[in-house]
Amino acid sequence: MQITVHPQYKEKEVLIPQLIDVFFDSGDLIVQGARNTIKSNFLGTEKVNIKFFQKPGLFKSIVYSFFRSTKAKRSFDYANYLLKNGIATPFPVAYIEQKNSFGLLQDSYYICQQIDYDFTIRELIHDPLFPERNVILEQFAAFTYKMHEARVNFLDHSPGNTLIVKKGEGQFDFYLIDLNRMKFENLSIEARMDNFKKMWLSKTMVKVIAKKYAILSGESEVKLHQILLEKTKAFKGKITRKKYMKRKLKLMK
Repeated sequence: MQITVHPQYKEKEVLIPQLIDVFFDSGDLIVQGARNTIKSNFLGTEKVNIKFFQKPGLFKSIVYSFFRSTKAKRSFDYANYLLKNGIATPFPVAYIEQKNSFGLLQDSYYICQQIDYDFTIRELIHDPLFPERNVILEQFAAFTYKMHEARVNFLDHSPGNTLIVKKGEGQFDFYLIDLNRMKFENLSIEARMDNFKKMWLSKTMVKVIAKKYAILSGESEVKLHQILLEKTKAFKGKITRKKYMKRKLKLMK
């Protein structure tokens, strides 16, 4: 077991192996997905989140062992990059990699601080009357603009991957999660608007975000609105077609 710990948690490193050993037997389940499992537990007296990444197949195990960083390491490294650039994310505690006798990756885990959040963008999508909806969307646009200015292309910028904490009347904090898929590059305006497409925005939400992003970037609001609306419609159409084809294939079986 190879453990890499953030310097601020070095004194708690001895507690991490035990936390991993009991991962499947204790703690509170947060997500049980097809690929990953996330649970919360206590590292000493502090509550943390532990993300277990699905065991890779032989090919991916070779790739992650010798040619590419594991998802756990990327999550840790990207979290540190975000925080260094003033973009909030749950604080990275450690990542763990377990390899077999041939040096091939078997299991990997990422540990970060627990964030007690209030909601995500998903709730705003499903509720047009959500309190302070436009204020939240404007601040989310500003948060994303700051991310883009830091050369972050978050490939999983989707409704459930930004946690939102209400700090007071009209004041919200945003935290990125599920970090292992990012690119670090200068982003054109087209690419910046494309990065919003997975948010599943309504026409009203598109209008609010385009207006705020235009103010921050100095770009034309009309231009941004047109690009963002086109990107959003194209993405929704693609997903709808995929779902339709899946239903057709099921009926044909």
